[in-house]
Amino acid sequence: MATSNGNKLSLWSLTALVVGSMIGAGIFSLPATFGRATGGFGALIAWCIAGGGMLMLAFVFQTLAQRKPNLDSGVFIYAKEGFGDYLGFASALGFWAGTCIGNVSYFVLIKSTLGAFFPVFGDGNTIPAVLVASVILWGFHILLLRGVKGAASINTIATFAKIIPIFCFVIVLIFAFKGDVFMLNFWGSPDAVALAGAGDLSHLNDYGYVGHAAAAIAPVAEPESLFSQVRSTMLVTVFVFLGIEGASVYSRYAKERSHVGIATVLGFIGVLCLLILVTMLSYGVMLRPDLAALRQPSMAGVLEAIVGRWGAIFISVGLIISVLGAYLSWSLLAAEVLFSAAKSQSMPKVFATENSKAVPSAAVWLTNVTIQVFLVLTLFSDYAFQLALELTSSLTLIPYLLVGAYGLKLAWTGETYETDKTGHRKDLIFAIIATFYSLLMLYAGGLKYLLLSAIIYGPGTILYIMAKREQNAKLFNSAERILFAIVMVAAIVAIYSIATGVITI
Repeated sequence: MATSNGNKLSLWSLTALVVGSMIGAGIFSLPATFGRATGGFGALIAWCIAGGGMLMLAFVFQTLAQRKPNLDSGVFIYAKEGFGDYLGFASALGFWAGTCIGNVSYFVLIKSTLGAFFPVFGDGNTIPAVLVASVILWGFHILLLRGVKGAASINTIATFAKIIPIFCFVIVLIFAFKGDVFMLNFWGSPDAVALAGAGDLSHLNDYGYVGHAAAAIAPVAEPESLFSQVRSTMLVTVFVFLGIEGASVYSRYAKERSHVGIATVLGFIGVLCLLILVTMLSYGVMLRPDLAALRQPSMAGVLEAIVGRWGAIFISVGLIISVLGAYLSWSLLAAEVLFSAAKSQSMPKVFATENSKAVPSAAVWLTNVTIQVFLVLTLFSDYAFQLALELTSSLTLIPYLLVGAYGLKLAWTGETYETDKTGHRKDLIFAIIATFYSLLMLYAGGLKYLLLSAIIYGPGTILYIMAKREQNAKLFNSAERILFAIVMVAAIVAIYSIATGVITI
């Protein structure tokens, strides 16, 4: 598809898309999520693993943008180029479904945030919450249909607006940070925190850093190994990095092809620094049981413990701006993936349909109808936000794994390195680490989310079948047929497990 110069995105707009996509609901939930899972030491290990693995993946995206400049359709095209049509389709479907469910988590968190002030919204999964979220959903639908460039411009503004409260949060916590509180939390041992809760912490309460620690020990009462602590944070760390591929998905809009890789790395490093600061500083102002007991968005609870009620209001407003901006980014990404996949004949050609504003209208419609369906399903989930967060991560890890594997394939076989061997060894190492990291995250997420993902990958293959019939092409080769059978068996097992209560949602 041809794009005019007026519809091209600058380096800073691409970087803003990456940052805007990555900074959404996840960062505001980190204090409680990590507080329930681990202490300061486990958090440091988790961020080293996640930061290192995702940085390698960012470098793989950068390398592929440079060595395969003709592949400008986004994440899925690397899987298709490297491993065939069906895995290319699966990558597109998984990424698209992950963005849809990720947007559902955004709506749930917005309503949960408002639920702290308006109880009718509860934890974001009540009927009034779903109704209000639906109104917002279709309002954004109208905005998206008016033009990608305009929506991207609004996202750039929203990105800067939502970073302000996060920076303010970090600055306040730097001044409020207490070394003795941090050390009590450092090893993640509930015994140490329980001992502290039973002891004299009056000097800490004078500053308002400890709420009801002795009463709140229950959420972290059972000792866990460091490995278990770190493992329980893994899907959360994946979720907060989702969006790292934003510049790659929009590579066809870039003014300069080289900007794609630069924007990916710049956006990643900036967001990583913020994530680490928010997590680690929180351990220095509240004891771990108090962090674990906070409702989401827990960043609001941490700031309220330091400065009072206005802190919770300030963060809540920032969260709503952040989540709405990230929702816009992810909606753009989802529609763009369907459009690009249809242009590459991996999806039915209807999704390549554009309106008078050059917006993939059919893709936008399917995306928002799907989000609406998942919004209704949150009424039947006891922990909608956590489920959406972890399922989004699991779905998106498959496309990430295939990107890393394609980078590894190029470096291993030497393709594109025949005449330019610059960075060959470095690229090989980066791709190996990125691939291993993606596999490690899938393992850490557990079997439950792989099975739930199969419910989408299996029946969703109907779109692939439709596309192949439009082209009068062969459906599967022998390896793809076996893979499809495995996915369908996993989907059946998942549905049966949900029906019998083995898997709870």
